[in-house]
Amino acid sequence: MMTKYEMIIYWSEEDQAYIAEVPELAGCMADGTTYQEAVKNAEQVIAEWLETAVELGRYVPDPKGRLLYA
Repeated sequence: MMTKYEMIIYWSEEDQAYIAEVPELAGCMADGTTYQEAVKNAEQVIAEWLETAVELGRYVPDPKGRLLYA
């Protein structure tokens, strides 16, 4: 699965894992022992996040494909 949602991926010394955050989807993040595994896991979590939001009738943002500033 390929997603159009932005991912921020970084190494966490504390967790000893790569972390993939999806800023456009509140609370959506995943980790992995490799960069590729973090991306793959994030894609799965994005799919689950979207499915759950739809089931609960919650707002699903369109992917912006760019960095968001608060």
